[in-house]
Parts: sequence; C-alpha cells; structure tokens
Amino acid sequence: MEVIIDDLSSGKVIKLLEEHLYDMYANSPPESVHALDVDSLKSPEITFFSCWVGDELQGCLAIKQLTSEHIELKSMRTSNVARKSGVASHLLTHVISIARENGYRTVSLETGSQEFFKPARNLYEKFGFRYCRPFADYKEDPHSRFMTRELG
Repeated sequence: MEVIIDDLSSGKVIKLLEEHLYDMYANSPPESVHALDVDSLKSPEITFFSCWVGDELQGCLAIKQLTSEHIELKSMRTSNVARKSGVASHLLTHVISIARENGYRTVSLETGSQEFFKPARNLYEKFGFRYCRPFADYKEDPHSRFMTRELG
C-alpha cells in the first residue's frame, strides 16, 4: 500500500468522497454532518492523503490544522472493495507518524454516534483515542462523538 499526498483531482478519489458524503447524510441528520466536500478539502489548512495498491484506490484520510500543535482527522474512508483489509489502520498509522514528525501534540476527530459508525469508533479506540468534549467550533450533539489522542 502506498500513501500519497493527494491533490484531489483523480476521478476515483472524487467518487470515493461522494460515496462518503452520501453515507454521512444517509446516517445522520443534515445539521450533524461535518464531512467536507472536495472543494473544502482543498483548503490550505488541510492535507489530504490517499492510499493505493497499484492504480486501485483503497482509502483516504485528511488532516486539518487547528493550531500549531493540534490537528483534526477528516474524511476517513475505506473503499468498499478494501474494507477489513487493514487500509484504515495503515492510513491512521501513516498520518499519526506524519503528525509527530511535524510537531503536532494532539489529534482529535468527530464521528457519528449511530451504529453505522461503530466500526470507526472501535478503530479509533484501538489507536488510543479517547472520548472527549467538543473541540474547535463543534457543539454538543447527540449524533456526534468526539475523540482525541495526545501524541506525547
């Protein structure tokens, strides 16, 4: 698996992000969806990573800089064909390593509270993320769970 910094120009990446947004809106009320569209993911404070095996897209994950020491995970998605193949763990390991190398001390995220998001919450827990209060501009929301991890 090769993880690259992606410019979001590939049709495969755009399609995967469209599937991601579709699932977010299918499983959460609109006011509780915090997933970003392609244009928003091109913001300068966001670095977008895609994971490939040959020319087959396996998944993606973005980091958004909140402060010089704090980043947020955004747009974590594994392609349907790559589910349960270790792609999500590979991406998380890669991004946490990059975060450490760049001097970040805290990684946080928002995910859904519904059953659909349970596998994601389990993965984040496995990686040492703990539940926390809303961070950045988030507000308490029964449809959201907030998680954070110190990089130490």
